[in-house]
Amino acid sequence: MGIRPGRGIYTDMNALRPDEELDNLHSIYVDQWDWEKVIRREDRHLGFLKQTVRRIYEAIKVTENKLFVEFPQIVPELPEEIHFVHAEELVQLYPGLNPKERENEIVRRWGAVFIIGIGGVLSDGAPHDGRAADYDDWSSPNEEGFKGLNGDILVWNNVLQRPFELSSMGIRVDEEALRRQLEIKGESAKAELPFHRSLLAGELPCTIGGGIGQSRLCMFLLRKAHIGEIQSSIWPDEMIRRCHDAGINLV
Repeated sequence: MGIRPGRGIYTDMNALRPDEELDNLHSIYVDQWDWEKVIRREDRHLGFLKQTVRRIYEAIKVTENKLFVEFPQIVPELPEEIHFVHAEELVQLYPGLNPKERENEIVRRWGAVFIIGIGGVLSDGAPHDGRAADYDDWSSPNEEGFKGLNGDILVWNNVLQRPFELSSMGIRVDEEALRRQLEIKGESAKAELPFHRSLLAGELPCTIGGGIGQSRLCMFLLRKAHIGEIQSSIWPDEMIRRCHDAGINLV
């Protein structure tokens, strides 16, 4: 598309995932902002990633404050700053816990956290969570001595009393990272696919990007317990009954 560094595209995505396992956070109807920004090759470092995360977090905080002005019952809860931590640091902090339990402890402590390096194998022999080989760069060494230029934004949800993921994002793979990650995943044959072949040939720009769940974000900002309070979808009869009994009105 010939987009210059510092500019990009976003999609107002609406999709159906009929095989989704439904709960209060997951619906068969998916609405999401997916964005991608062209960057310079020299911007592929942790400092640039953190700068971008802070800008996104600030936008969420501004929105929360504007809601408070219009609806004073929605009292701002987000901390002033988002806390950064690498997935490997969480292993060291909470060695006896699994990844979700580590998230629970760190997000409850700080209120808003960006977990770096999701997708790469950690010292306990497993990744914090899964990431595709041809998406974010989770394998490149960064300036803090760990690996990864990607991560997730999580905030503490007081309604649900649990960590709440708002965005999955990161600096995307370049030629070197793609080749390395395909090999790590045992997917080197994908190098012959059109997108992979173009990237490995240096025909595509360096980018950073991610996704922000629209209903998920609204659910957090409006202090709702079920995503069905935000969007119109299809729910099992048993879930509808349980929500009714709990005083949750599905739209």
